[in-house]
Amino acid sequence: MRIDKMLANLGFGSRKEVKQLLKTGAVNINDKVVKDSKFQVNPEHDVVILNGEVVEYKQFIYLMMNKPPGVISATEDNHDETVIDLLGQDDLVFEPFPVGRLDKDTEGLLLITNDGQLAHQLLSPKKHVPKLYYAVIEGVVTEEDVEAFKEGVTLDDGYLTKPGELTILKAGIRSEIELTITEGKFHQVKRMFQAVGKKVVYLKRMTMGPLKLDQGLELGEYRELTEEEIEQLITYEK
Repeated sequence: MRIDKMLANLGFGSRKEVKQLLKTGAVNINDKVVKDSKFQVNPEHDVVILNGEVVEYKQFIYLMMNKPPGVISATEDNHDETVIDLLGQDDLVFEPFPVGRLDKDTEGLLLITNDGQLAHQLLSPKKHVPKLYYAVIEGVVTEEDVEAFKEGVTLDDGYLTKPGELTILKAGIRSEIELTITEGKFHQVKRMFQAVGKKVVYLKRMTMGPLKLDQGLELGEYRELTEEEIEQLITYEK
């Protein structure tokens, strides 16, 4: 990889700006000053130092966000703020995107990455990756609902969902539940409860496959995944 491309990809400026940076002698590779923008560097083996600090190259970025309500799961939108708008410039240079979607008013775990292969694996219907939601329901959730979800319920468009694992945490006029599903149909959780005559008034995603929401993240905050979390995702098999 050309040194100017590597540094530009990491957000140290445009290719033109990086070339000017190189000319100043600010870049040192394997203990030698490099001014040639076409110099070939192996990010995995060569030691690149810029202005006295080691440059760590990474091809992919993996971010966990606690998505806030009112923000949409998209890379750009003409009307609403997106989850990508919440990212810092250091992360934006990797051109990441949300893996799947959470409804505009839904909170919780959202994976943001530029690893297209991993995103495909996690979203593939063939993988049946489980996702756990916490929800507050308007209406008394019953054991009959638990059994209905276990069999799959018919949505308003006639689609029969795959089985869902419904757990009642608190029954009452406003019930609290946890629901695990392996699909990601449009407004699926809300439509599943509509199918049994109830309404979701609060929804938060807690897990996706092996990835669990970091409870230390405030709404709108995010962090990079740990090496262990990345490994769990990449090697995940249900």
